[in-house]
Amino acid sequence: MLADLSLALNIVGHVVPFGSVLVIAAVVPLAVVATRHRLRAVIAGAVAASVVGFLVIGIPALTTTAGCAAFGALVGAADRRGWSRRRTIATGVAVLWPPIAALADLLLFVFSNLRKLTLDQIRNGWHGLFHLFANVGLDGVANWGDHAVDWIVRHWWVTIPIGLLGPIVLGIWLAQGLATPALRRVRSAFTSSVPEPPPADDLTRSPQPLPVNLEDVTFRYPGASDDALRGVSLRVDPSELVAIGGRNGSGKSTLARILAGRRPPASGRVERPGPAGLGRPGGTALVFQRPEAQVLGVRVSDDIVWGLQDAAHVDVRAALARVGLKALADRETSTLSGGELQRLAIAAALVRNPRVFVSDESTAMVDAEGRTRLIALLRDLARDGVGVVHVTHLPHESDVADRTVILDAGRIVKKPPAARTHDRLPPRPRPALGAPVIELRGVGHVYSRGTPWAKRALEGIDLTIRERESALIVGHNGSGKSTLAWIMGGLVVPSEGDARIQSPDGFAPIAEHVGLVGVAFQHARLQLLRPTVLDEVKVAAGVDDRDARAALAAVGLDETIEPRRIDELSGGQMRRVVLAEVLAARSRAVVLDEPFAGLDLEGRADLEVVLVRMRDELGIPLVVVSHDRDLPDALLERVIELEAGRIVRDDHVDDVEARA
Repeated sequence: MLADLSLALNIVGHVVPFGSVLVIAAVVPLAVVATRHRLRAVIAGAVAASVVGFLVIGIPALTTTAGCAAFGALVGAADRRGWSRRRTIATGVAVLWPPIAALADLLLFVFSNLRKLTLDQIRNGWHGLFHLFANVGLDGVANWGDHAVDWIVRHWWVTIPIGLLGPIVLGIWLAQGLATPALRRVRSAFTSSVPEPPPADDLTRSPQPLPVNLEDVTFRYPGASDDALRGVSLRVDPSELVAIGGRNGSGKSTLARILAGRRPPASGRVERPGPAGLGRPGGTALVFQRPEAQVLGVRVSDDIVWGLQDAAHVDVRAALARVGLKALADRETSTLSGGELQRLAIAAALVRNPRVFVSDESTAMVDAEGRTRLIALLRDLARDGVGVVHVTHLPHESDVADRTVILDAGRIVKKPPAARTHDRLPPRPRPALGAPVIELRGVGHVYSRGTPWAKRALEGIDLTIRERESALIVGHNGSGKSTLAWIMGGLVVPSEGDARIQSPDGFAPIAEHVGLVGVAFQHARLQLLRPTVLDEVKVAAGVDDRDARAALAAVGLDETIEPRRIDELSGGQMRRVVLAEVLAARSRAVVLDEPFAGLDLEGRADLEVVLVRMRDELGIPLVVVSHDRDLPDALLERVIELEAGRIVRDDHVDDVEARA
């Protein structure tokens, strides 16, 4: 994406007057890539952008994109290492000038027409200056310059490289000056300037990841004040299913990554018979809670075999059938729900026949039926000799494991710590509902409409959400829940029907009043774009310090959290910051996508208190999207069930209980 942005600036710079400034600015996106990733990421982005640019404007796109990549890699590396401008220029001259000069000489030597054109331009440029000097009586200067230009043209293989030195120095100076503000913002948005690469794996040896034995392992993230893991000793053997439990922030995900070979410990030992082989056939597979970070293929069947050398021998449909996705082989991955993406990530990992399978809450977004199927699959993998590690908050998932490891504050403990006290909601009658806030009439939606890949997600939705109402939208993965949530939030315009909200001017299309409905995604980190908590609420909601602090207090966050960095917050705290933004922006309603997924019992209880107070005291209606009905009783007021894009049930909780 950043390479494409650089290409766009290059193209505009070639077609508008005085566009050279934009060409220099095109270095900045690639410098951002270089400061956060390895050199190969810059090269990959530059190659991809160059191919597209060549198809648009030809050779100029190749040369300017290559130049931007070279300058961007230099400026990004300098920023990452804290170099001064003088050192950056000196390094650039030493590293970039020789190959650029050699390439220029080679091109002029091979392409005689290009050489003639270049030298003619030098002569023509001088002739204008020659006449100027002669007209003002500087004949001596004009004659001297005439001889100098003749020498420059005759010895072009020396003078052209020397002439390039000045533009290179000026280009580095300008590029670093333009990129520095952007790179400063990038640094402030992350706790660590460069992602830690996985430990090097010996590719010459076959993976032998089991048994894996951890002895007194300790790990601390860069910039953190406390250890994420402390003195952890653990062994995982073949044919064993190990569940890892504990509170949010107890170190479960860190332990999973060390077991998978994704991170080396700061101290202690990790012993295996051979390489972990992370991602390699017969090695270790690691599936995260956020599947979009692992799904790379455009189509489902493409993603299954992504990166495999012997893809032709993979039975794609059989692999998809193991996770319940056989019917979706030809679907575009962009149309899948969160739960379907999680199952796809698991299937793609299993076709590599791993000997160790590490699941970091890989069932969090899967519906109840799919979750049961996946847990049974993990159990079967262990019976087949695979070492399985499953991180989970759910007791019924831990119950099927051979043993459960409980973490607390980075240490293995014998039993879960006692739950801390927190505010409990007093029993209260159901609040009286108010006026309608959201109205959907005949709403339907088709993705990729008018193309061979068209897929209907919703059809004939009639729905009214009132003040002080909490509604739970449930359904299997792929039933249309997320699409309905996006339409109610104004993020998607429905293909059919009307989606309206009560605005100051009466009912109006939701999409024309984005922000009146606050949307809280499951992965709250994706919505938090500023470095600190107070800045995030102020900028996102467009309010001052006073209103931002009041909103944070309303969701149970005191002044001590205001200067905290976003990446230091727990999952539950991030979700409350998002809710503070919603309150500060004075949203009329809130749509929450899987708000309780991945939270421990204490986090769920804290979030329940905040949501119920928003509904009852402020009158804000809540629409909760979930894959099942695992919701606190105080919020379970109305259940709307979707199936194949249609509402098949819309009941109040008393009616649901009566039917059950």
